[in-house]
Amino acid sequence: MAMSCKESNKAAAAAASMDNGKYVRYTPEQVEALERLYHDCPKPSSMRRQQLIRECPILSNIEPRQIKVWFQNRRCREKQRKEASRLQGVNRKLTAMNKLLMEENDRLQKQVSQLVYENGYFRQHAPSNALATKDTSCESVVTSGQQHHLTPQQPPRDASPAGLLSIAEETLTEFLSKATGTAVEWVQMPGMKPGPDSIGIVAISHGCTGVAARACGLVGLEPTRVAEILKDRPSWFRDCRTVDILNVLPTANGGTIELLYMQLYAPTTLAPGRDFWLLRYTSVMDDGSLVVCERSLSNTQNGPSMPPVQNFARAEMLPSGYLIRPCEGGGSIIHIVDHMNLEAWSVPEVLRPLYESSTALAQKTTMAALRQLRQIAQDISQSNVSNWGRRPAALRALSHRLSRGFNEALNGFNDEGWSLIANDGMDDVTVLVNSNPEKLMGLNISFTNGYTSISNAVLCAKASMLLQNVPPAILVRFLREHRSEWADSSIDAYSAAAVKIGPNTLLGARVGNFGGQVILPLAQTIEQEELLEVIKLEGIAHSPEDAMMPRDIFLLQLCGGMDETAIGTCAELIFAPIDASFADDAPLLPSGFRIIPLDSSKEASSPNRTLDLASALESGTAGNKPPNDLAVTSCTTRSVMTIAFQFAFESHMQENVASMARQYLRSIISSVQRVALALSPSHPGSGLRSPLGTPEAHTLARWICQSYRSYMGVELLKASGEGSESILKALWQYSDAIFCCSVKAMPVFTFANQAGLDMLETTLVALQDISLEKIFDDHGRKTLCSEFPQIMQQGFATLQGGICLSSMSRPISYERAVAWKVLNEDDNAHCLCFMFVNWSFV
Repeated sequence: MAMSCKESNKAAAAAASMDNGKYVRYTPEQVEALERLYHDCPKPSSMRRQQLIRECPILSNIEPRQIKVWFQNRRCREKQRKEASRLQGVNRKLTAMNKLLMEENDRLQKQVSQLVYENGYFRQHAPSNALATKDTSCESVVTSGQQHHLTPQQPPRDASPAGLLSIAEETLTEFLSKATGTAVEWVQMPGMKPGPDSIGIVAISHGCTGVAARACGLVGLEPTRVAEILKDRPSWFRDCRTVDILNVLPTANGGTIELLYMQLYAPTTLAPGRDFWLLRYTSVMDDGSLVVCERSLSNTQNGPSMPPVQNFARAEMLPSGYLIRPCEGGGSIIHIVDHMNLEAWSVPEVLRPLYESSTALAQKTTMAALRQLRQIAQDISQSNVSNWGRRPAALRALSHRLSRGFNEALNGFNDEGWSLIANDGMDDVTVLVNSNPEKLMGLNISFTNGYTSISNAVLCAKASMLLQNVPPAILVRFLREHRSEWADSSIDAYSAAAVKIGPNTLLGARVGNFGGQVILPLAQTIEQEELLEVIKLEGIAHSPEDAMMPRDIFLLQLCGGMDETAIGTCAELIFAPIDASFADDAPLLPSGFRIIPLDSSKEASSPNRTLDLASALESGTAGNKPPNDLAVTSCTTRSVMTIAFQFAFESHMQENVASMARQYLRSIISSVQRVALALSPSHPGSGLRSPLGTPEAHTLARWICQSYRSYMGVELLKASGEGSESILKALWQYSDAIFCCSVKAMPVFTFANQAGLDMLETTLVALQDISLEKIFDDHGRKTLCSEFPQIMQQGFATLQGGICLSSMSRPISYERAVAWKVLNEDDNAHCLCFMFVNWSFV
């Protein structure tokens, strides 16, 4: 009886356990059925679970609640698996990065030991007065800038296969000494901090011949795939025009020697392009590492050579290349070295810093290679689809086409069909024409409606100008966000119509105006180095006849170099008219701007300088500024801006289009100069100052808060301190949009906090051209007119929520708006303040 009682208790406990949902034993068939449903629907509803029980008789003995518990556990296990996999990947990455850092530390220790030894040798053997005189014959690294690293002049060498192999082996040895040894003194590139999420360990040369950069990083690709990508230089290096393989020689050790001719685009109209006559050696080392190294092939006899080419200056590539090592757990560890002598003597003196900057080489070439590898690795691991249904690889191809098309127009090489036409007496703008059928093949395409493009030539107008004290990233951002400040809507319409001719052609006086632009983002690179967007220029109809016509114009736009903190970054804005439903192979005529900094040294002031009062909020600097000056510290940077615009046209209209292009480009130059003057923090009339007639920002912020407290009876801000600086900072970072406008019959904005500028999609310079009524719709304007007398008499008013418009004509909803008078020290109305609460883009 005792045993039977125990068994009954166990059965009861098992039943209770099943009732509590703690344990159910499933058969393999039941698990298979549940797994099938899980893959289709990981989180089924109650009805779906009951339907499953009805459709699968093998689940009929299981309660719906138990099935719910199974799915909960299954989702939990899936989440744990994913997290474990992610942590394993991070651990592998950290292990590989730690290996890289240890190798870098060993290299630096060897470099320090070498410098200490040579310094001691110099002190022992140099005469007592050596420090006071310049001894150019000394072999020391300390005094000669590592002259022992210079390649000595050697007699001509035989270009036979054996001679080329000797050159290749020598190139390999010299490359490895730069990649992992101490042949070059490397210093960390400014602004680059190594870490598991960084692009890699980036360094630039110090005291060596030419310019050199080195990078070490991790990529999730196999070594052979990495080598294949890097050898295809035109696919990832935007400045590379072509690489021609003229000869391939196999070697006894399983490697290959290639003879290459490479051309690079000139980045500006003020310099010729660069070309190289190269030897490339690919081999596998004893430890399984793959090496691809290159050097200029010169001073050889009895072998092929490349004569000088028009429009190109022959540059020299010193031993450079890629060391690719397989990484434990998959992927590769890669070392990249770029070492060139770009022959700076062949460009105007003002441009020479660009050709003598290792930082510029690292930004344009070395880091570009790592970015391409990381992007391809990400595409493989995450085959997601971006906006407009395009995959990342297709979007990168579009951006590459934009950049390449802009470079082609900017350089205007004769072998592509470009020819120079006479100027109009002024040489500030260069105009070229291209009637090459291959150039126009992509433009003269037929459409489903039967219409075709009738353009049979392309004209390019280009110019370059020197800018002083203007951060390239800020200027490009302004050009991107405020197209109406410099662009002509009729020219935009003409460019779009010339490429895509149809029954609704937008030409001549019927073009009208455009109400604004809407930015439709397509994609951005994983390092956020560039944005690819579609710009929609919204048309305004002026008559019923116009209203029947499609007025919107679309531009495919590439914006790069937007990171203000990056050192030596080229900023550019390139765009081309497209059809609303553009294809990946749609014809493109890119135009745009490129701004290249000429000073590689870091600016003394904060890089986060903007066109607004944020310059007064920089930590650690605001308190040191003069009390009557909000401008940031004067900087002495220079940059060169190159502008190139392309137009498709009919050949008989060449003179008219050329005249229009010159006039248009000169108007753009004038607009850019005006904007650059406002952007320059060192100019006395800079837009960074407080507007004329208003108090300083600290005083204005205090008046805004005091007036709000006086009328509303509550505090507007919760500042961390009582000082004016703390109040201004809290006002600037306040989440709701705050605007100040003049007390006039037509109020004009004079100040806004960061949320306000974001809401109106503008800057303080452009804000002062916006009137208060311009941002409201009809209902908002009526409400404002009815409440305005109350604001002036009572001092404040609350406006109901509604819709307003940004400077780009985007609708914005807001929950409510509060308006109050801002009183000065004499209790006189200084301005009106508006606060839009809980705003968002519709």
